[in-house]
Amino acid sequence: MVTAGAVLQEPQKIKFPKFNRFLLKNRELFQTYIDTFKPFSCEYNFSNLYAWQDAYKLSWTLYQERLLVYDAISDCAFMPLGEDFCPEELVILSLNLKNVGLTPEISLVTPDYLKKFREIGNYYIVKEERDYSEYIYDVDSLCDLTGIKLHKKKNLISQFKRGNSDFEVHLLKGEYRQKALGLALNQLNRRKKRSQTLDQEFGAIKTSFDHFEELGLEGLVITVGNKMVAFSVFSKLNPSTYDIQFEKSDMDFKGAAQVINHETAKYLKDKCQYLNREQDLGIKGLRQAKMSYDPVKLITPYSLTFTPMN
Repeated sequence: MVTAGAVLQEPQKIKFPKFNRFLLKNRELFQTYIDTFKPFSCEYNFSNLYAWQDAYKLSWTLYQERLLVYDAISDCAFMPLGEDFCPEELVILSLNLKNVGLTPEISLVTPDYLKKFREIGNYYIVKEERDYSEYIYDVDSLCDLTGIKLHKKKNLISQFKRGNSDFEVHLLKGEYRQKALGLALNQLNRRKKRSQTLDQEFGAIKTSFDHFEELGLEGLVITVGNKMVAFSVFSKLNPSTYDIQFEKSDMDFKGAAQVINHETAKYLKDKCQYLNREQDLGIKGLRQAKMSYDPVKLITPYSLTFTPMN
């Protein structure tokens, strides 16, 4: 058995596997791991990894029968997807990352892992990452919109429907996909200050649309007359949860954001129990908006900073 002391004193001599780009043909392999290990984090969603790989310099490899993703912008590896590594095995991974010139930090560590391996603090500094908490909602709650917290959403939906009686809901297919891309670009151009993050998001949307079916994506659009006013893009994350990956609405149509949210929930009602609406990234307005929909829980990840001197 490998002891903690031996792990920290002996550099690992094994050949570390090469990291790869995400290719469409890799989706089946990822889905096998997702179906088996059922991660709740949207970060493991293959369609997300594929669409955002250039923005975040994401790559992947198989390491000791686990899926390992590396984020070269944040300088960290995702917690490997597979059977749990014990802390000593995770230390070996960190040492191997360091030996190939990568940062030996681990992200997306779950609270369950920390409870299972309380000795992890002997090797890593453990930090809660609130800005990367993922918002989980009960799909029935988003359909029914009952309760004081959601009453305002229901009113905005009613106002939209009264003022736009010719609105229609369509699947995000054919001509609607190009119109949705146009809406996303229009909303981007209307911002007083364009940020790199928003430009990258538009690139991820375009990549997703270019390979929509191959990535297993689904979507809805809201139109008023011939005008596209909102769209959503989503995919199955695990057996109980769908991931809402993109959602855009025309700011000139009050209530359009609430309508696309509501219609998406209704469409997915018989397909899942929960919706993962991803993170707020510490953006105050986004956090307020996500909290206003009364999530059933927040999945808050932890990061591990390697401390080999401990």
